[in-house]
Amino acid sequence: MTLLVENPAGLDHLTPPGHPERVERLEEINEALSAPEFDSLTRMIAPMASESALLLGHPQDYIDHVRARIPESGMAGLDPDTWASPGSWEAALRGVGGCLAAVDAVLAGTHRNAFVATRPPGHHAERDRAMGFCLFSNVAIAARHALEVHGLSRVAVVDFDVHHGNGTQDVLWNEPRALFISSQQIPLYPGTGAASERGGSNNVLNLPLPPGSGGIEMRRVYQAQAFDRLRGWQPELILISAGFDAHVDDPLANLAWTEEDFAWLTRSLCDIADEVCAGRVVSTLEGGYDLPALAASVAVHVTELKERGA
Repeated sequence: MTLLVENPAGLDHLTPPGHPERVERLEEINEALSAPEFDSLTRMIAPMASESALLLGHPQDYIDHVRARIPESGMAGLDPDTWASPGSWEAALRGVGGCLAAVDAVLAGTHRNAFVATRPPGHHAERDRAMGFCLFSNVAIAARHALEVHGLSRVAVVDFDVHHGNGTQDVLWNEPRALFISSQQIPLYPGTGAASERGGSNNVLNLPLPPGSGGIEMRRVYQAQAFDRLRGWQPELILISAGFDAHVDDPLANLAWTEEDFAWLTRSLCDIADEVCAGRVVSTLEGGYDLPALAASVAVHVTELKERGA
């Protein structure tokens, strides 16, 4: 079965008016996934992550810094793009905790795959720096949790957000047991993600995509470079950073993917998971800022996961 991990605390993570990473993103996703076709999903509320779990991705002084910046009222900026409100600490810890709970469930065999619907996102949070709307490196921490707590030998993270997952790359750069594959529009924020960035153990594969390229180019690049690399890695778990801001309607970037492109990529990754790791996939929400496009894209993504989890 497919597990849906929900984070109601994400609705209490507030950002300034006009900010693209806003509460309505999670509201739209929750509404989309409340449709009858998703009744078969197993649902759970994301638990709080422990501080020791955060240490899998961040040093103690950074964790203390983020906690100290959480305001008692109003909002506080951690950088020009990244904000915190009184509810942000719980939202962020449940975001990490939801990813860990999804990994636990999938590796225990109680669920074949999982989707974690959470905010704030995580893939821009570096080891010691909050940025790009992100406080903690959700998926990278989950990858290291699979390695350290569950004793896996190899995991893979695939990030198809339109922005490069610089935080995930930073946390996993010197982790030889983790393969990080990331496609992203270049040039675009945060300015990283060149093909020359290959990781401390040749464990990073970046797939730059030019502005204006669409789903056909994305499919060509993944087929030519990513899929054989992923199969060759033989991961015991595949984690996905599922950003939907490569959609043609998204206001923050200039790729031109459609819902069917996200469905195709999800199917392809699930095919590989079926081949190499008994279908074990944990996907976590990252970006996506046009609300109708986000809701529709998440729906097709989860539909593909659900069909494999049946």
